[in-house]
Amino acid sequence: MKTTNKVILVTGGGNGLGRELVLNLLSKGSKVVAVDINKSALDQTKQLAGEYAKTLMTAEADITNEEAIGNVLAAINRQFGCIDGIINNAGIIQPFRKIIDIDSATVERIFNINFTGTLNIIKTFLPHLLQRPESHIVNVSSMGGFLPVAGQAIYGASKAAIKILSEALTSELSETNVGVTTVFPGAMFTNIKANSGLGADAGAGTEGHSKNAALSPAKAAEQIVKAIEKNKTRLYVGKDAETMNILYRLNPCLATKLIYKKISHKM
Repeated sequence: MKTTNKVILVTGGGNGLGRELVLNLLSKGSKVVAVDINKSALDQTKQLAGEYAKTLMTAEADITNEEAIGNVLAAINRQFGCIDGIINNAGIIQPFRKIIDIDSATVERIFNINFTGTLNIIKTFLPHLLQRPESHIVNVSSMGGFLPVAGQAIYGASKAAIKILSEALTSELSETNVGVTTVFPGAMFTNIKANSGLGADAGAGTEGHSKNAALSPAKAAEQIVKAIEKNKTRLYVGKDAETMNILYRLNPCLATKLIYKKISHKM
C-alpha cells in the first residue's frame, strides 16, 4: 500500500520508534493519527512535525480501554473521514527478572498493553480497513517474540502472542484488500525503559537501550514504512534480529545459549 495521502494510525506515537514512524509517514504525505497515553509526549511529537503538523492528529488514549479506542475512531472519522492503516507499535518491557520472581500485577500489565491493547486496536479498526480500496496493518513483535530471552520471559511471551496473532491475521485476510506486516525489531536506542515505568538499573528488552545499537529508531521506521509500501508480510529490523532468526532456525540450543551468555549478568 502506498502511504501517500493515506490516513494511518500509530500507537505509541509520543516517543521512540512510534514517534519516528509518525514523522516518517508525515514526510511521505500521509495523514497520521498518533495515539499515546502521554499527552506531553504527543505534544513534543507534534512540535517536531513542524510544517507537517497540519496533517497530524494526536489522541491521548489508553489502548487497553475499548471505549477510549472507539472514541479515537469516531474522532478520526470526523477529522479525516476514513482510516487506511494501523501500526501497532505501543508496548512495554519488564525488569530483568526470572519467571519465579515476576509478580502477577507485572504480568497482567505487560499482557494488557502488549497483547490486549494491540487486539483492541485491530478489532476496532479492521471493519473499517476492509471497506477501503487498499489498507494495511503493522504489528510490532520483537526478537524476543521468536527466541527465548532469559529474564524477559513475560515480555517475550506477550510478543510471541503478537507474532501468532499477526500471522493468523495474515492468513485470514489473504483474500482481502488488507495487507499485514509482522515486524521483529532487534536492539534500538529508545527510552522504552522509562516508558515502561522501570528505573535506569532495570535492564532493557530487545528493543534495548544500547547507544552502540546498530539501528536507530529513525532507520527502523524507514524500513517499516518501506515494508508497508512493498506489502511485506515479515520484517526483521536490524542485523541482530536477522542473524538470530537464521541461527535460531538452524540451531535453537546454540542461539538460546548465546543470548543467555550475553544477558545472564542482568538477572
